[in-house]
Amino acid sequence: MTPESLRPNTLNRLALRMTALAERWLPDAFVFALVGTVLVVLAAFSTGAGPQAVVKSWGDGVWSLVPFTLQMAMIVIGGTVVATAAPVQRFIEGLARLPKSPRQATVLCAVASMVSSWFNWGFGLIFAAVLARALARQVKNVDYRTLAATTLLGLGTVWAQGLSGSAALQMATPGLLPPAIRTIAAGKDATGAELIKGGLIGLEHTIFLWQSFASVAIEIVVVALLIAAITPVGAHARTAADLGVDLHEPVDDTRDEPQHPGEWLEHRWWLSAIVVVLGAGYIFVALWNAEHIAAAITLNLVNLALLTLGFALHRTPARLARAFARATPSVWGLLLQFPLYGGIAALIVDTKLNERIADLFTRVATQTTFPPLVAAYSALLGIFVPSGGSKWVIEAPYVLAAAHRLHVHVGWTVAVYDLGEALANLVQPFWMLPVLGMLGLKARDVMGVTWTVFLVMTPVVLALVTLFGSTLSWPL
Repeated sequence: MTPESLRPNTLNRLALRMTALAERWLPDAFVFALVGTVLVVLAAFSTGAGPQAVVKSWGDGVWSLVPFTLQMAMIVIGGTVVATAAPVQRFIEGLARLPKSPRQATVLCAVASMVSSWFNWGFGLIFAAVLARALARQVKNVDYRTLAATTLLGLGTVWAQGLSGSAALQMATPGLLPPAIRTIAAGKDATGAELIKGGLIGLEHTIFLWQSFASVAIEIVVVALLIAAITPVGAHARTAADLGVDLHEPVDDTRDEPQHPGEWLEHRWWLSAIVVVLGAGYIFVALWNAEHIAAAITLNLVNLALLTLGFALHRTPARLARAFARATPSVWGLLLQFPLYGGIAALIVDTKLNERIADLFTRVATQTTFPPLVAAYSALLGIFVPSGGSKWVIEAPYVLAAAHRLHVHVGWTVAVYDLGEALANLVQPFWMLPVLGMLGLKARDVMGVTWTVFLVMTPVVLALVTLFGSTLSWPL
């Protein structure tokens, strides 16, 4: 018989059953984007829009997210380049030697995923995936499915409340949102004057609120305890070998010395050093000249920081180029699916679906119930539009308008959106694409665990946004 300590508890049995369901029934992530397109097209027809208008709106929107798509792709690539640099790899190998049991390994990977994702979701995603492979090599009999699933928990919990949270950065960065959305965000007082100058909401009013920090800390503690409870052990665990995954890292046999005179510059460290000095100088000036640090942090600054770190850690142009080449395959899912999300966003705005939803919000919500309603709705829409930034373009017009009408803190509304948006990543496989290839698994192998975390964390998040929302006043 299985020893008592190895028998699955209630949460563990739930995770195992969810994993079995996911392995059998879950479709590919691309199907989610296609289904979302079909549903929104049908909803657009329900507004009275004709076929020609629907087709034109969708086609015009397909390429509307090109700049944002590149920014997101660079976050994934930049995070990968930094996480795979030799100094970071050595740090990861040292971390992997700390756990002495399978449960310690999965909890460590979960916490590492969440903490690193707060700083940058692209880096956190790849950092955790590299750590998971290292832990699977070091810790005997660790369940590889659970270990792989923990790499996604940063993206499913705290990332949007961190320094790379798309919605917060979009609200804080001039030029990233259409003027119409800025006007809605600004609001007006009784005299017609703007309540929020230019509709710009700095990070001090979103992710740097003490309420946001408290939410992040609570989520990390709850998720760590949950992972410890649901990690399969003993006969219930399936190792990487059981799943047919080869954990040996590929050997980079490319020589670091030039073979021909034309290659000489590719191996000169000082060429990279020039870029590091330029990048670091720009970042320093941007932070120094900003009214406060939070106001200086934008998507472009985050990407420049990752690029600068990549140059510094890989030292020579040749090494950096190889790291970029290895990282670029991880963004194919973004390039394939983001055009569909651009079309979805355009349909929702052009056919006035957004206005209908805003009216619905104001009819059914109160100042107290608005935050949890936004979080729940953000999570639901995130299943069909799994992008914090592109989805915010869809939601911002009616969410911000409703926040002003109901006198809810506008910055907290953005934070609430972020908390709900993150939950969607636990049930929507899109953002798993960059790491699943590295881990040698499919979405169905890990989503039983992520679904279990979703079921536990959803009521926690709804309670947090309601409780902390009551401590803030409108407009900021």
